[in-house]
Amino acid sequence: MTDKGKVAESTELSVSDKLKALYDLQIIDSQIDRIRLLRGELPLEVQDLEDEIEGLETRIKNLEQEVTTLDTSIIKKQQEISNSHELIKKYEEQQKHVRNNREFDSLNKETEFQNLEIELSEKRIREFTTQSKDKHKLAEDSQALLIERRIDLANKQSELNEIVSETQKEEDSLRERSEACRRLIEPRLLTAYKRLRTNARNGLAVVTVKRDACGGCFNKIPPQRQLDIRLGKKVIVCEYCGRVLVDESITGEDAY
Repeated sequence: MTDKGKVAESTELSVSDKLKALYDLQIIDSQIDRIRLLRGELPLEVQDLEDEIEGLETRIKNLEQEVTTLDTSIIKKQQEISNSHELIKKYEEQQKHVRNNREFDSLNKETEFQNLEIELSEKRIREFTTQSKDKHKLAEDSQALLIERRIDLANKQSELNEIVSETQKEEDSLRERSEACRRLIEPRLLTAYKRLRTNARNGLAVVTVKRDACGGCFNKIPPQRQLDIRLGKKVIVCEYCGRVLVDESITGEDAY
């Protein structure tokens, strides 16, 4: 059915019929709410675990890359030390064949410089080794936590799937009925209904009058206003909470 057809269908209904459709919609949506309530915090817990697992996987990957970089730097410094030792041997051999003190001193300075390079490289190796061990330990701890969280996720997901499988058929049926009711309600009224449901703590946008009071906020309703509600010729909302008020007679069942 087109949107134009939906509007035409909704405008052909009497106010009383619209209120009945609105009340029926509320009953159906409240049943859907109760099904979701059965799932409790499980969907959020599953999402949180999925986010945490993704974060741990990223962290482990980054730590492993950092360890690889540090290990590569250690190998590079070890090679530099080996090169410096080769140069020192070369300079020491050249010193045996110098022709004057100036050449000897020059080679001696080169040797001292290479020894300083070796000391610096050894210092860097110690630093890189410590950092590599620390990051490797962090990666191992994160990997252990990741395994725990994956087990938690599997358990929570299994629990959620079990609840969903038990209620999915009922929820799908209720959603179809909900859509059928929505097609009977004009867009303006439906928009107001959605807004009220969003703002109401218990999701109730349409309530009955019971014991002369609003079924949502329980404030007393004046007799004349109750009469107007019973006549069902116009949409009346509670002056305290803004919920749509309907008479029990059009519900065909007890109030909330």
